[in-house]
Amino acid sequence: MLRAVIFDFNGVLIDDEPIHLEMFQKVLKDEGLSLDAKDYYEQYLGFDDRGCFKAYYKRTGHILSDTALEDLVQRKAHYYRESIENRMVVFPGVKQLIRELSSHIPLAIASGALRSEIEMILEKLHLRKCFRGIVSAEDVNEGKPSPETFNKALDLLNQLAADGSIDPSECLAVEDSREGIRAAHGARLKCLAVTNSHSEKELSEADSVVHSLEQVNLNFLEKLLSTSI
Repeated sequence: MLRAVIFDFNGVLIDDEPIHLEMFQKVLKDEGLSLDAKDYYEQYLGFDDRGCFKAYYKRTGHILSDTALEDLVQRKAHYYRESIENRMVVFPGVKQLIRELSSHIPLAIASGALRSEIEMILEKLHLRKCFRGIVSAEDVNEGKPSPETFNKALDLLNQLAADGSIDPSECLAVEDSREGIRAAHGARLKCLAVTNSHSEKELSEADSVVHSLEQVNLNFLEKLLSTSI
């Protein structure tokens, strides 16, 4: 029985991965460094901001102190907020699906984005009230592919559940990256992947893959959950 759904945010609900890439490139350019789109989508897309900068610096052989990391993250967040105001694009089917699901089951977000970014965008889209809980980058010690984000999101839903605890077997995750799929499976959740950021082949670890959330409704998710892996 499907009792909850936990969504990733960037690349699943909001079409902002190109903006994130641009902002990472802008911050790195300030440092005399570069990042091309191919590397971003292949190597870094599934990470939160801290994870992305740390992985980039490690992979390129550059030293990165904790203080410098925080400065990079803050600058990137500032650039992102300036840009997203005029470039907010929701993926097809998202608003309809979220409103349909939220009228039947509790929803949460498990994301590597900053809480201020998530809250601001959901408010502007008039979707904030549809989500009972949000777990953001500030709430975890390890970002995806660690399962911590999904574990905390399910714990949050259970704190608010009126009819007993929700077991991982009763909850689905919706993701767009390999790291996200691995995080969901690490939390013992089945995972639906959407090909907004990667190809179907690249997302083959998911329990099901769709090309758009326009293909998804409550009945689709209930059937997916009831199908054995």
